[in-house]
Amino acid sequence: MLSRTALLKLADSPRVEKFVKKNGMSSGFARRFIAGETMEETVQPIIAINGKGMTATLDYLGENVYKKEEAIASVDYYRILFPYISQQKLDSNVSLKLTQLGLDIDYSLALDNMKAILDLAATYDQFVRIDMEGSPYTDSTLKLFAELWQERKNVGTVIQSYLHRSERDVLQLIEMGARVRLVKGAYNEPETIAFPAKVDVDSNFVNLMKILLEKGNYPAIATHDPEMIRQTKEFANSRGIPASNYEFQMLYGIRRDLQEKLVSEGHRVRIYVPFGTQWYGYTMRRLAERPANVWFVLKNLIRN
Repeated sequence: MLSRTALLKLADSPRVEKFVKKNGMSSGFARRFIAGETMEETVQPIIAINGKGMTATLDYLGENVYKKEEAIASVDYYRILFPYISQQKLDSNVSLKLTQLGLDIDYSLALDNMKAILDLAATYDQFVRIDMEGSPYTDSTLKLFAELWQERKNVGTVIQSYLHRSERDVLQLIEMGARVRLVKGAYNEPETIAFPAKVDVDSNFVNLMKILLEKGNYPAIATHDPEMIRQTKEFANSRGIPASNYEFQMLYGIRRDLQEKLVSEGHRVRIYVPFGTQWYGYTMRRLAERPANVWFVLKNLIRN
């Protein structure tokens, strides 16, 4: 069985990506985790999600753009996406990555592109979450977010519990009044900056969850881990924190049973729904989170 580290390395392999993308979406490799390759294909999945009492966040997949015109093209896509969400009456906001908007090219380019996106989002009463990428982008992402926050409040960001620095970052974001999504983290990071052991990542997740529930601004607790969910519910109950003060977030295609159970208990649940043609890296990171899924995927590839 491939290890988490091996899968994360494969996520960065152009040769493997070329093979998988040639054979993948139609054979089911990515269908479990990706709603489709176009915005039109997301409509029915989100309608189904909304129909079960859950909200969504749409992620138009793309990252590590190195050409300015490609970054501008991504901005242009959002000019279509926001009105489309409104026209289709989907209960969904948007998540995106700064490297899709040119962060690898120029910080100012990404900042200007984000300002344009947030201004457009505001006209449709939309909220935009800036996803956190690998550790080389943590400082620049949080710096850019802080600049945006000075004039635009329809934006949030993400903190990863596997990084040693995250408690400090959470406290700073709480002081700002920002909305934070808490995740464990899905990139291959060195032990010098990240907890290598799952038990330590989990422990920090619980610590940050408690801080966010007590002091944060409508935090999103993003996990499929039943133990993390149990501890979140128990802590909220013990502190008299109503379910309306936070939400659980989960990924499209993973633990639908748990998603529906939380809704039946009166919790708010938002489903992260990725779509687009740039699905390879995202899918590999999802497999890395649970390597047992690899055999299921390989059988689909071989069968086709």
